[in-house]
Amino acid sequence: MSLHFINAEKRIHDSVIFPSFDLSVDPGDIVAVYSSVNVREQLIELLLEKTRLSNGEIRVDDSKISNNRQKVGILFLQDGLYERLSIEEMISFIKDLYTSNVLKDDVIQAVQLDSKRKVKIKQLSYSERKRVQLACLLIRDPDIYIFEEADQNLDLESKRIFVSILQRLKQQNRSVLILTGNMESAVTTSDRVLRLDENGLHSIHTQEAIEDRATLIEEKPLVADSVLPVRFEKIPTKINEKIVLFDPPEIDYIESNEGLSLLHIKGESFPSVSTLTELEARLLPFGFFRCHRSYIVNLQKVREVITWTRNSYSLVLDDTQKSTIPLSKSKMVELKEMLGL
Repeated sequence: MSLHFINAEKRIHDSVIFPSFDLSVDPGDIVAVYSSVNVREQLIELLLEKTRLSNGEIRVDDSKISNNRQKVGILFLQDGLYERLSIEEMISFIKDLYTSNVLKDDVIQAVQLDSKRKVKIKQLSYSERKRVQLACLLIRDPDIYIFEEADQNLDLESKRIFVSILQRLKQQNRSVLILTGNMESAVTTSDRVLRLDENGLHSIHTQEAIEDRATLIEEKPLVADSVLPVRFEKIPTKINEKIVLFDPPEIDYIESNEGLSLLHIKGESFPSVSTLTELEARLLPFGFFRCHRSYIVNLQKVREVITWTRNSYSLVLDDTQKSTIPLSKSKMVELKEMLGL
């Protein structure tokens, strides 16, 4: 079964939570949507039909999601487990509740809790509780899986188990949607990463996607003798073993810390393989400004210039954190000239 968001738009009063977008999660897909907490919570409410879209619809195959409630399983951030039950009792309860044919022993072994099956849930660690929650979802055996911050604060072993189960669901041709506010989690757990915010739904490109696209271009026959050159400029960062490519306008500012350049994007920081000087040269045409020896700022994100003393200045950005970054005296003069002050 496929999950479809069709012209989905959500507004609250005069605020746009997200504009109209289309998204399909098909069997065998693992799709991560990277968003703010507010957007993620709205998506969960919509999927539960506790609230309605301002425009558009959410469908499972060709029918309303309400007609396929049993086919959609959600793993919530809060576990909702009964603490007085043992692991085995909790899973048996869910199995009976949903009249599932999945074997209880199979899911307990899948989350690697066989040795603790008689242990009460209240005695488990946070990561073990999340594994029980995952087992309860697996025994329901839905066609569409939705995960809300599934690997948040998990220990390494539990993260490994979660990723392994995701790959098994992919092999079983299940549809998987991951909702997260952590870019590292989005990149490492999914095949396709998308950002959803007030500007709409946009793809987050990784190096693998760019290489696949380049291969397709090479295989496609040329239809003309001359092709106009296209400027391709993305800033690479490395997350675990994947290279993620960001569009320059996404970047709020860049900081150099102990020789490492960090890109700050929507409250998260990502290490860059380039030096601050190299990034300054690449980003100059996009409206970036070297405001301090250790900082480059996207001038489009600057909201205020604050003067503390005759020699001390700061820039306040128009981001969620209202980030404040230093502006050196010499750069203040340069900035005034750029602004025509």
